[in-house]
Amino acid sequence: MSPDEARLLYDYNAWANRRVLSAAEKLTAQQFLNPLHSSFSSVRDTLAHIYGAEWAWLERFHGRSPAALPSAEGFRDIARLRAKWLEQEERLLTFVRGLSQADLDREMEYKTFKFGLYRNPLWQSMQHVVNHGTYHRGQVTTLLRQLGTQPILTDLMHFYRELSVAQG
Repeated sequence: MSPDEARLLYDYNAWANRRVLSAAEKLTAQQFLNPLHSSFSSVRDTLAHIYGAEWAWLERFHGRSPAALPSAEGFRDIARLRAKWLEQEERLLTFVRGLSQADLDREMEYKTFKFGLYRNPLWQSMQHVVNHGTYHRGQVTTLLRQLGTQPILTDLMHFYRELSVAQG
């Protein structure tokens, strides 16, 4: 993975996250917290997990290993989650925009929450973060359908198409 590819991938990730947050903003407070059947029990909990994972991985990218994800309970409404997420997004994008090829290729070591100590090149962890978000954004789309709301398009190809139109 090159620095330009990393930047493009993380621009996509931010675009997709903002789209899913915008879709969640259309929910009532009850719908946002409503228990449903998925990996996480609500739209809020699923979104909080994506946010928390991005936060934890950025910590790891900086050589720190947090002991746990932030609690979803801190996000009683979508506005609070969105505000916190956009702050995190800026830190993450700033990190990605400053990467060199040597940074991407460096071996990083980190402790996971459940499985111990791991080492791998930074670029592999960075790809994982975006893939992880894609997986859970798909779950949010299913949850939104269960709540009777409009599903969202967050596929990478839709991002490329929008980018192509914007670049003229």
